[in-house]
Amino acid sequence: MSRSERASIRFGTDGWRGLIARDFTFANVARVAQALADFLKDPRRRKLELYGQWRAPYRDVGHGVVIGYDTRFLSEEFAAQVARVLSGNGISVQLAHHFTPTPALSYAVEQRQAACGVMITSSHNPPAYNGFKLKAEFGGSAPPAYTQAIERRLARPHRLLETTDPIQREDFTSPYLDRLKAMVDLRLIAEGKLRVVVDAMHGSGARCLARILQPLGVSFVEVRAKPDPLFGGYNPEPTPQNLIPLKAVVRAQQLKKNELLIGVVTDGDADRIAGIDDQGEMLTTHLCYTLILRHLVAKGFQGKVVKSFALTDLVDKVARHHRLEVRQVPIGFKYVAERMLTEDVMIGGEESGGIAVKGHILERDGLYMALLLLEIVAKAGKPPSQIVQDLMREFGQHHYERRDFHVESRLEVVRRLKSAPPGEWGGQRVQALEDVDGIKLRFSQGWLMFRASGTEPLLRVYCEMDSPQAVSQMLEAAAAYVQSVD
Repeated sequence: MSRSERASIRFGTDGWRGLIARDFTFANVARVAQALADFLKDPRRRKLELYGQWRAPYRDVGHGVVIGYDTRFLSEEFAAQVARVLSGNGISVQLAHHFTPTPALSYAVEQRQAACGVMITSSHNPPAYNGFKLKAEFGGSAPPAYTQAIERRLARPHRLLETTDPIQREDFTSPYLDRLKAMVDLRLIAEGKLRVVVDAMHGSGARCLARILQPLGVSFVEVRAKPDPLFGGYNPEPTPQNLIPLKAVVRAQQLKKNELLIGVVTDGDADRIAGIDDQGEMLTTHLCYTLILRHLVAKGFQGKVVKSFALTDLVDKVARHHRLEVRQVPIGFKYVAERMLTEDVMIGGEESGGIAVKGHILERDGLYMALLLLEIVAKAGKPPSQIVQDLMREFGQHHYERRDFHVESRLEVVRRLKSAPPGEWGGQRVQALEDVDGIKLRFSQGWLMFRASGTEPLLRVYCEMDSPQAVSQMLEAAAAYVQSVD
């Protein structure tokens, strides 16, 4: 591998991702696996400072590595490549016997006390991408100090070691589902008169909720449960434009009477959550986080609330109402994980639908969040549209939309807004600027945020206002601005 090829491998907000066959190749995956093996065998790893004053519960390499994979093209084969390299370096490995949700792999790290975990997935990215996620000893996303240590080893010459011996295969999903069943009120869900439409988006969460709901006698319908590396022509991300099949099935189920109808959806590797209410309208990731926050408080949970920079202001209002402290962090779950490791945090999450809850794995878990949404509807005894109306009536109207712009000028757009911030936007005065991550323009009734993607040639523009019309107005002004720069 040339120096330029080594330099192209960088771990972003949640792992290394690249285009299959161009960047994400068997040779590159093997090199990253070898760098990981070198890191794990280095006794100086014990001294690595991960999060400020917090240090990992160091497990030496003798505890082995667990490896999972999703439903993407060649994911199983890439995972096997990682297993062969680690095993060739004398590291014991356990490879998933089937495609596996990312939170199940994270739970396996914790349950089996592994030295680390590797998940071959590109999560919500387009089908042409694949990725290499690292899970540290605590089961969550490896922090920057961890991945930087591996990147440094990639820059050095290596002798690739690889075994031809058989690799041990394990079921990581079943123990994880048993864990979920112990975390939720199964009786409440069973007696809640629910009708659930479950959408796995052709990803690795397929059949998982069915394995929990079917024995309970809960009425459910599955959508996009068959594994498909092309994800049915949609990106496996729970955004409105990708949920057309789920909306159609939910609306078709409206004829069923005397049942509380809800749709739940997980992304390509099942670590993110969103939903569809009984009227066929989206339960956005923002609403999911807020509803789960209120539900946890009602269940007696205590602790701080951590939210990413792009998450709804509803969280702040609900937290203040319950006298809970809010911590805002940059985008990327590793920043949420840092807070959850070093502080007493009840719930942490981000705009993309990744949410973690105290007392479970320190990682996003879309399947657990889906079950909590079912608890919420069953406990309220109301359709989810009514639950959302009640929330808005109490805390005010909050409407949100995100648009992605495929532009090469994404970094220039953010740079210009920071260097020459506007005083007015879309007919409203800009009251404040925030630059925790990207740039956010604050107005009297909402905000508009620009952020360049770290994994794709995308500029993401987020907006939250007090009406859908105001959101559209702000985003149209944003589109015009982006076009003028590009």
